[in-house]
Amino acid sequence: MARDGAARHRRGVLVSDDTQMTLAVAEALAEAAAAGPLTADRLAGPLRDRFLAWWRSPDNDRAPGATCLRACEPLSDGRPWQAASRTGSKGCGANMRVAPVALVPGLDPATRSAAARLQAALTHGHPTALAAADLTAHAVRLLADGIDPAGLVPALREHAAASRTVYHAAWLGDLAARAGAGDPAAYLARGWDECLAALDRLEAALAAPGLEADPCLAAGAGWTAEEALATGLYCFLPLPGDPLAAVRRAACSSGDSASIAALTGAFAGAHHGAAAWPREWTERLEYRDRLLALAAAWDR
Repeated sequence: MARDGAARHRRGVLVSDDTQMTLAVAEALAEAAAAGPLTADRLAGPLRDRFLAWWRSPDNDRAPGATCLRACEPLSDGRPWQAASRTGSKGCGANMRVAPVALVPGLDPATRSAAARLQAALTHGHPTALAAADLTAHAVRLLADGIDPAGLVPALREHAAASRTVYHAAWLGDLAARAGAGDPAAYLARGWDECLAALDRLEAALAAPGLEADPCLAAGAGWTAEEALATGLYCFLPLPGDPLAAVRRAACSSGDSASIAALTGAFAGAHHGAAAWPREWTERLEYRDRLLALAAAWDR
């Protein structure tokens, strides 16, 4: 055990399962995009393969989410991914890994929305998981495009209203039917409504943010996808000029701090760029070579 700990220390700054799965999504996107315009058929296979590689990896020892683990077992036997999806789960695993979808160059908004939902749906098939993944990707894209953080929540509300009954059947297939829903649009609307309620709580908390208080007490513990989104935003939005303080606030929270911090870091990183993070972090970061390869491909 001591030798194992020493070896890990030499590997540098270790990441959580959130970052491992974010890398899986990013590398699946890169593989799919290399084959041509991004489609559900091109993306679903690489996502399955990368999730299963993560599932089987000896490095998958960072307290991974139960839903992700439970979905990977049926994904491994070749059945349709819709049959493997945990349609009752809206855990934060659906959106803690979605940021790469927002950063793929050249995606139109509809494809970005559909891809965000697809990567969530392979494991988390609850409508709130799909909506929160879509909304999280939209937030990252808006911040990368330079939106004033003060206008982010209204822009997310607008996106939610426009997306509320859009099912993307070509990407999701019969997922809604497998979840027992007769009307795919109504199925999705339920998830968007839960996300809008989370944004309501977020705005109420932002009216008087207590920067010294536990953010989970104001915006939610982050175990579900819509709460992780809201609490990540609650950590970032009061501190848009101080990315380290925002991430520290998230990491020291009482709930699912790893996922809240992953989302807070995605928002802060999209807003500030790579220069937001200290060199002593980035130069020793686990999986640094894989991250740099993706950045080089996407920054062309």
